[in-house]
Amino acid sequence: MMITFGSEIWSLAIGLMRRLRVTQRAMETTILGVSLRDQIRNKEILRRTRATDIVRRVAKLEWHWAGHRARRTDGR
Repeated sequence: MMITFGSEIWSLAIGLMRRLRVTQRAMETTILGVSLRDQIRNKEILRRTRATDIVRRVAKLEWHWAGHRARRTDGR
C-alpha cells in the first residue's frame, strides 16, 4: 500500500494515527461503493475489505526498521 511509503521513520502521534485511519476508511468506503447514508460501521467495512489496520501496519514496519538498524555493524 503506497500510503505507508516511508512510514518506518514516522513518529506516530495520536493525530497522525487518527488521520491515517480516516484516510484508510475513506478509501475502503470508496472501494466498496458505500456512502454515509448506508450507515455501515467501520468494523463491518474492515471485515468486508479484509484490509489490515493502517496503524498496526505502520507500527510493524517501524519495528522491522528498528531491527534492521540494530543489526548494523558498519558503525553508521
